Amino acid sequence: MKIAVIGGGSTYTPELVDGFARLGSMVTELVLIDPAAPRLEIVGAFAARILTEFGHPAKLWWTTDLDAGVTDADVVLIQLRVGGQQARIADETFPLDCGCVGQETTGAGGLAKALRTVPVALDVAARVRRRARPGAWIIDFTNPVGIVTRALLDAGHRAVGLCNVAIGFQRRFAEHLRVTPPEVTLEHVGLNHLTWERAAYVDGVDRLPSLLSSHLDSLAASVDLPPRVLSLLGNVPSYYLSYFYDHDRHVRESQGAPTRGQRVAELEATLLEMYRSPSLVEKPALLAERGGAYYSEAAVGLIASLHGYDDAAVHSVNVRNEGTLPFLPDESVIEVSARASVSGPEVLPLNPLPPDLSGLISHVSGYEELALDAALRGGRDRVYHALLAHPLIGQHDRADRLADKLIASGRAHLAWAR
Repeated sequence: MKIAVIGGGSTYTPELVDGFARLGSMVTELVLIDPAAPRLEIVGAFAARILTEFGHPAKLWWTTDLDAGVTDADVVLIQLRVGGQQARIADETFPLDCGCVGQETTGAGGLAKALRTVPVALDVAARVRRRARPGAWIIDFTNPVGIVTRALLDAGHRAVGLCNVAIGFQRRFAEHLRVTPPEVTLEHVGLNHLTWERAAYVDGVDRLPSLLSSHLDSLAASVDLPPRVLSLLGNVPSYYLSYFYDHDRHVRESQGAPTRGQRVAELEATLLEMYRSPSLVEKPALLAERGGAYYSEAAVGLIASLHGYDDAAVHSVNVRNEGTLPFLPDESVIEVSARASVSGPEVLPLNPLPPDLSGLISHVSGYEELALDAALRGGRDRVYHALLAHPLIGQHDRADRLADKLIASGRAHLAWAR
């Protein structure tokens, strides 16, 4: 199996390669693709040492030529960051001027990222369609995953979105329950970065109530919320829900503080220097601070299932709604637990959602429709409309100011705004 990684020069790529080296016996060829040649050379050489250290026989190479890299690929994994960390830092900064949370996937920052990312992802996917093997899967790990995946599916690509939030919860729950992670099946539901764990089944028994009873404080701390919120909900929300349930605190704490993007930029500089060393043959512990825990295991597991190597495994993926959540249109993209096979992901049955969850999901899904329209067609009015529709913004004067700041901040990456 040939796997191509778009954005292969990322400092996080060694995490993915480590996963293939440990778990990806089906991989025969791995190609890393990135326009940043000097950075790609460093990451590629380190990735090769990782495979050698594990004795993995896959052929690994790297290239700046996207068309050459994706030719005859069976799987293409997209992990783009259009504009790099500097664009991320801007996304995390300009919303704060208007009293809104500054975050790269939520609120105005998330919209800014979607606007510059969707056109690039669609261009990449069109080239993949021409060059990759017939039926090749595109796995999107590029944020905002839900919006990007919706764009890919609407354009007719064989795509599925992937996030590492659920696999992190699965690992945490398994540790608390003293079972292996595959023994825990989550009822994971919502939209990308707007999800809740509503059940944790072990041998068909939901163990989440006992987890909330015995580990409430640690679970609450892990999602940056007070324990009483989890008790009231009766579930475990993603830590991204903290931006909704505790928005004003995040704004206060972020004012004048270094952004996450600034910290990641510093980490990347250090990691790249470490990667240069020929003696480094394993991913360094510092890489864990980069984010994306268990990303490689989630990716390798999903790829294996989609190619028939493990069709019993359950994954949390971004797929078409198609009636799963009756209050959303069929064409919406949701994030849920699914059993994957060569025919694609099959969503597991869900319990009916309470009105607070269904209401918030509906609200954000409506915003995502408008965000995708703005990303595809451009225009200040469409940007303003999407901002006005977002539950964390919603006020016309604030949306007006944010629209101007967003466009000014991202103009270099918005063809329609130049």
